[in-house]
Amino acid sequence: MKGILMGVVLLGTSSMAPFAHAADFTAQRSVPFAEDSIVAGNIKRECEIATQLPAALVRFAAEGGHRVELQDTPDTASGQVVKMEIHDAQSAGNAWMGHHKSVTVKGSLYRDGQQVAKFVARRNSRGGFGAGFKGSCAVLERTVNAIGKDVAGWLNNPSDGAQLGDLR
Repeated sequence: MKGILMGVVLLGTSSMAPFAHAADFTAQRSVPFAEDSIVAGNIKRECEIATQLPAALVRFAAEGGHRVELQDTPDTASGQVVKMEIHDAQSAGNAWMGHHKSVTVKGSLYRDGQQVAKFVARRNSRGGFGAGFKGSCAVLERTVNAIGKDVAGWLNNPSDGAQLGDLR
């Protein structure tokens, strides 16, 4: 009987959880490349950094106790909205010669229509462990995952003009 009651309580709790808490933040489902960005066409065509970045933000924000909801076009007029743009992505080298990759992102936090803080984040990577077995897009993914973690941490105490990642 005790097991049945616990199952009912847990089932009731878990089935209600998605409705109990609204998102703390909203962000873009796909981060655009800035109009004046410096990004090679092959990165834009072949890599998925524009969607990997917000996915990383969601994952790392959840680890910090925040819920980020992704939308195609978040409305900055209500709630807390994180808007980001990719300003630079470099992909020099390769698995044999050594990777030299980096991504720079600029972003802003809006609260109920007012911009309250801005940041710029940059991460560089040489591929990490097993770099010789990784392709360029996999190494660029490492950079945006790190930026997602940096931005998630910044959301705990968003200071205006913050420089995140390898800019610190």
